[in-house]
Amino acid sequence: MKRIILDMMGGDLSPAETVKGVCLAAQELEPAHYLLVGDREAILRAAREESLSVDGMELVDAPSVVTMEDDAQCVIRSKADSSMAIGLRMLADGRGDAFVSTGNTGALFTGANLLVRKVKGIRRPAIAALLPMQPPVLLVDSGANIQVTPEYLEQFAVMGTVYMKRMFSLSSPRVGLLNNGSEEQKGTRLQQETYRLLSENPSLNFVGNVEGNRVMQNACDVLVADGFTGNVFLKTMEGMGKLMLVTMKDMFYAGLQTKFAALLCRKQIGSIKKKFDAREFGGAPILGVSKPVIKAHGSSDAKAFKNAIRQAMLCADLSVTEEISAQAQEWKAWKKEMASREQASETIFVKNDDKKREKE
Repeated sequence: MKRIILDMMGGDLSPAETVKGVCLAAQELEPAHYLLVGDREAILRAAREESLSVDGMELVDAPSVVTMEDDAQCVIRSKADSSMAIGLRMLADGRGDAFVSTGNTGALFTGANLLVRKVKGIRRPAIAALLPMQPPVLLVDSGANIQVTPEYLEQFAVMGTVYMKRMFSLSSPRVGLLNNGSEEQKGTRLQQETYRLLSENPSLNFVGNVEGNRVMQNACDVLVADGFTGNVFLKTMEGMGKLMLVTMKDMFYAGLQTKFAALLCRKQIGSIKKKFDAREFGGAPILGVSKPVIKAHGSSDAKAFKNAIRQAMLCADLSVTEEISAQAQEWKAWKKEMASREQASETIFVKNDDKKREKE
């Protein structure tokens, strides 16, 4: 039975929605041991108000809460006694198999790095967001790393490939590089050098540059970007999805005839809404840390929190972190071999050049 640690206090709707979410998870998902970290009295009060029971779940009291306005370093400094910090330390100490939080993204990312620690060989963890479309596309990075190197992006691609293989049973996930054109020479020096690395990596099914308008056309399964570009793209996608749904609603409720049409199409409309509902995926995993850490949206309701718990359980069950660790070691060994070959090739070139000069 998996042990799932939950930060019950960090989100906009906590603890009311997080309590409802974990109770939904207990009813609908496979059996698990839940450790609820937060203000004990607030959690129990929220459960009573909703006529829910948290009996059988372990409550771990935490005196303080990381707010959305707090500095990212607060989890190891001023708020080391917060629900987020305590939960991450519990995960690091082996008291749980995965951790879920709706709290401050920067603080969670920092805490995951410094308390749970990186997978050996991974240069920089990344937040991987599943874009709400069919089939889903994994965006790595979606906001954690503003400054990146081509090697960081290469590792994001490797981690994203592992995640999509494990979680969606894809045999060879297609990797695309988010860029402003499909041609190889497009983008800045960062994108051009990353293109070369992704093309040369034998473990990746790299399909080239992917423009923003092609992401929705099933162009790739893993979309690689720096955190700044990725976050802007993610937020634009979310905003456009909401705009489309609002526009559709306004259209169907414009008059009696359209209302009747909406009634006839109710099932199909519901299916469309579900396809673009980010709550269906629940949260974004922080790939590259030594144990599963899931960042749920700050405004997560009960359904979204339940699905974030489901994702955490799947990550633990399917050994996503362990496979990333194995791939990181293979990547490191391959890089070392490539560097050795380049050095040997350069040595041969220099020797041949010296011989040529001697003859002259």
